[in-house]
Amino acid sequence: MTAKAEATPCTFTGNDFVTGTSLLRHAGWARLLLAAVALALNLASGSPPLLNGALAAWMAVAAWIAFQPRQQRPGIARILILFADLLLFLAVAANAVGFAVWVAPAVFLYLVAEGLFFYAPLELATAVAISAIFCAALARPVWQDLEAVVLVAGSLACGCAFSQQRLRREIDALNQRMVEAEANAARAREEERQRIASDFHDGPLQSFISLQMRLEILRKVLDRDVNAGLDDLKELQQLAQTQVRDLRTFLHSMRPVDVDGANFASVARRLAETFQKESSIPVAFVGANSPVGLPRETALEVLQMLREALHNVQKHSGATRVAVSLEKTDKGLEISVDDNGHGFPFAGSYTLEELELLRLGPVRLKRRARSLNADLMLESRPGRGASLKYRIPL
Repeated sequence: MTAKAEATPCTFTGNDFVTGTSLLRHAGWARLLLAAVALALNLASGSPPLLNGALAAWMAVAAWIAFQPRQQRPGIARILILFADLLLFLAVAANAVGFAVWVAPAVFLYLVAEGLFFYAPLELATAVAISAIFCAALARPVWQDLEAVVLVAGSLACGCAFSQQRLRREIDALNQRMVEAEANAARAREEERQRIASDFHDGPLQSFISLQMRLEILRKVLDRDVNAGLDDLKELQQLAQTQVRDLRTFLHSMRPVDVDGANFASVARRLAETFQKESSIPVAFVGANSPVGLPRETALEVLQMLREALHNVQKHSGATRVAVSLEKTDKGLEISVDDNGHGFPFAGSYTLEELELLRLGPVRLKRRARSLNADLMLESRPGRGASLKYRIPL
């Protein structure tokens, strides 16, 4: 597993634990040790010169591999090494005599271990099949035990190799999903930062700028007429109270919500009650407290949509009444926010696709609806209010 910079996702690939430099180094030294012991035993047992020559050549190749730079080898080199190990096993199996006969099983076990860690399952299965066919073709009673070793150990190794390949694919798929999730989270964080910046610019910041300008005017009025200045001071006091209320609403919208699918309706009701308390706009909430079955992340996003819709009512509509309804149907969770304010500059009912095509309606609510794959319907009645309805699939 490799740790990278913070901006780059940390991933783990299925090949990392089988192609590391440590295993390559150990496998190289194991091959060299096995080759040296096999050559010594065959020389002591009087094996044919041809076999001893093959073992000496294999030992030289093993030494070259062991002293190579520790890095993953290209595919053609790996195949050649497997082919050389297989040829050695076949040569020992055919020609070993005396107490050197154990070298063939040892070489085969090394071969399947090497294949399990460094080769594809099909490559290992091919090597095992060739070994089994060769042992069966020898037709020598002394090699019956060797054929059993080849069949049992080879079958187990092949089964492990194919299982390992499946696990690697699952790990790669998990890595891909993790990268996508991190990208979605980064995009959500960026959208939330933009929303906060926009809300702060359009809300508290504009209020403070207005207050600053009014204070400058008040200073000039006080220089000319104290009584008139006192009247303006009372208006400024009311403006400051309004700013404090708006700032509290803004800070409240930044607080995380503890919610899941079981208590979604009760949290939505409390959200409406808090809005009524802070805005002084009466809210009628209609909805049962039964579980809605939304995942926690989806529930948080839906509540953020409701909070933002109510904030837009307070900020832009001039409404004196708001109605919020929540209903679970066969098609999904349906939520509506109705007010009796000014409405939007346009009239009529529009779907999310129509709003995007005409570039109408609140941008952030449309973005949230898209992220939830929700259906959205906006009805505007200029001078008589507006209605926002959205359905979240369950």
